[in-house]
Amino acid sequence: MKAVLVENNTLVVRNIDKPTPKDNEVLIKIKAAGLNRADLLQRKGTYPSPNGWPEWPGLEVSGVIEELGENVNDLKIGDAVCALVGGGGYAEYICVPYGLVMPKPGRLTFNEAAALPEAYATSYLNLFWEGHLKPGQTAFIPAGASGLASVAIPMAKAFGARVITSVLSDEIAEKIRPLGADIIINSNKQNVAEVLKQEEENGHPVNMTMDCLCGDTLGQSLPFMAEGGYWVVISTLAGVETNIPLRPLLTKGLHLVGSMLRKRSNEEKSALLRELVETVWGKIELCEMKPSIYKVLPLEKANEAQDILERGENIGKVVLSIGE
Repeated sequence: MKAVLVENNTLVVRNIDKPTPKDNEVLIKIKAAGLNRADLLQRKGTYPSPNGWPEWPGLEVSGVIEELGENVNDLKIGDAVCALVGGGGYAEYICVPYGLVMPKPGRLTFNEAAALPEAYATSYLNLFWEGHLKPGQTAFIPAGASGLASVAIPMAKAFGARVITSVLSDEIAEKIRPLGADIIINSNKQNVAEVLKQEEENGHPVNMTMDCLCGDTLGQSLPFMAEGGYWVVISTLAGVETNIPLRPLLTKGLHLVGSMLRKRSNEEKSALLRELVETVWGKIELCEMKPSIYKVLPLEKANEAQDILERGENIGKVVLSIGE
């Protein structure tokens, strides 16, 4: 089979052996693979696949089940599925523990379904499991032009939340307006903390934040959260240090939480994916939310696809189309 390997910080298509599923696994013939910023780190050697997963990139795939392990009963050969994987998605085939496999929503293409597992699981995990977001509350989701925000913003809105996001320009703000955020902050013109302070004074304090940026903005903004609010740190793209005033943290009973989907066990991920299918897949079928695809490229153009993420030009997901 073909797989995209990392050689000297370059992605190269090579022919390797087709894998065989273990007793608790299924073999998926991959139709498409979604790209994530973690793939860029893996390419640079700073974010290797967990033990047991292929060494090449790719955290989410869609495709068709071609073979079942002996202990797999709830799935069948020919099922159209998508799956959350620990690595190895940039290939024609992959073996996946059956608990990490989800049915493909019927109304989506394989390219669209490949954009679901990592981004949707990450968004659901941090909005609801870690952030405890409830209908009518306010969520702050920075970096509104990111592939993750293109999922998290509509998801929060579909569950009845009010959403604030931030971008780097008025032009980007217009591009992401269809995502449905109630307030879009241009952080090059406005101070994020000042906007959140004004929102608190207007009776709309932030109940939870899903933060992939951090840096100075975290410490500046934390005091203006709602009582008992949750600030969930999922990455540190804008800086690994901040100054946090501890008095508001204490008096408001705030929660500062670090969260990484990749570090969780397969059992935890399986439980998360079951809940995701139960609560979100119906909303996808009803067109209440849909993955936003920026560009689809063939497997052989994996370098070009990752370069789009590296430049930060995409609004929505970049996908590799692999199978016919």
